[in-house]
Amino acid sequence: MTIFCSHCHRPLQAEMSCLPRRGKQAPSASKPFRSTKSASKARRDQINVELQALRSLLPISAREKERLSYLHTMALVCLRLRGAQLFPPDSAPPVGPALGTELLSLLPGFLLVLSANGKLVYISENVDQVLGLSMVELLAQGDTVFDILDGRTCEDVRKKLLLAQEQPGREVMFVSEMRTSKAFRLQHGGNQAVAVRGRFMALRWPASPSTTAFLALCTPVARLPADSDAGSQDDLFQSTHILDMMFIDVTESVTYHLGYRREELIGQSWYSLLHPEDADLAAAQHRAVGELLGAGAAAETAVLRLLRRDWTWTWLSVSARRDCGGHSITCTSRCLR
Repeated sequence: MTIFCSHCHRPLQAEMSCLPRRGKQAPSASKPFRSTKSASKARRDQINVELQALRSLLPISAREKERLSYLHTMALVCLRLRGAQLFPPDSAPPVGPALGTELLSLLPGFLLVLSANGKLVYISENVDQVLGLSMVELLAQGDTVFDILDGRTCEDVRKKLLLAQEQPGREVMFVSEMRTSKAFRLQHGGNQAVAVRGRFMALRWPASPSTTAFLALCTPVARLPADSDAGSQDDLFQSTHILDMMFIDVTESVTYHLGYRREELIGQSWYSLLHPEDADLAAAQHRAVGELLGAGAAAETAVLRLLRRDWTWTWLSVSARRDCGGHSITCTSRCLR
């Protein structure tokens, strides 16, 4: 029996070339053959053209544009889009590129704006004076505030930002190390400790996460000492407490740092001097010391605010340890200036 081809109605034995080959598609006049390698190159070239167009629109200097990688370009574009969402062209943003270098030079730190979920929206150009990294270089670390912070403090910062978001207008403060350039770390021995003070504000009404931003001033403070770093004795004082953290002794140098005389503090609770926002962190350190066994056991260092005698707040880096017998706790507090 003769089998005929369904395409040309000829016997298969007579004409096999009319069948399309397996794995290949017959070319057409509208869609000629193109190799996969050529197609990929064409797509890459088109992407490069679009990235170059985006790069040309960025409001930065030509020198900075030349140094931008594709990753940096996209990070900057995302930053500008988030800023445009929060600060539309018809609004008057409290901070933005309109701030001149003369005005920024008067600030004790740099300005930072975050979205409701912690995404970076704006970083003032003078950030390089504090961290040794330009805004573009800082974005290479990531696009959220947690990407540029010391990982050990991220959870505490999340809690502070959540507290501020639940109560718009309420000011919160925290101290954390921020990432810096390699040259900065070599010169200063580590990253830069920065005090961040800011609040969430509704930029447009009705207020919503998409119209609310965290506006903050980031001020450099003294480098946070390592646990093994003795540092200068002029920057610290020591206090001894019973297990409920009531003062039973304190060095005379406390007068220089907090303004109190030694006699004024003995019998008072450590918690009576703590800033309310830092009470949870101090309590966690207190519990950690209480759970440790053996003399000399120490908990992790905490950065806290204590009330001075003149009713101002001062930042302290506090380490706590159990003393011999486990009946008292000694705190070594270093003032961060």
